[in-house]
Amino acid sequence: MPINLEIVSPEKLLLSRDVDMVVIPASEGDMGVLEGHAPMTVALRGGVVSLYEGDRVIESLFVAGGFAEVTPERCTVLAGEALPVDEIVRAEAEKRLSEAEEAHAQVDGDNPVEEELALERVQSARAMIDALDGLLTGH
Repeated sequence: MPINLEIVSPEKLLLSRDVDMVVIPASEGDMGVLEGHAPMTVALRGGVVSLYEGDRVIESLFVAGGFAEVTPERCTVLAGEALPVDEIVRAEAEKRLSEAEEAHAQVDGDNPVEEELALERVQSARAMIDALDGLLTGH
């Protein structure tokens, strides 16, 4: 039985479709979601949402973080930013990483919240480049 996947940004519903499985970049590691999954809400890190039909990935989208709500019938990804991996432009991803690293270097070490947010931006930017590299290598 398929599970309904919805990916939502602040502006609009980006995707709504049934898939056999979805793998999401949960903050603690990649998490597979199948029909009948236990209900939960998880934080997402920057990474790739992979949509499966059978045992093959049919679509991959990069998300820059957010949350996912999982029920036995549905997985809803709430992302501030989501785009198809094949639409990532390497120069823009590298610029994003450079800017995030520069901002992280400027953070006052006495502010742990600011430090954590800056580090998350760096990790998300690196994940975007990794997603593009995975597309090029087929992984």
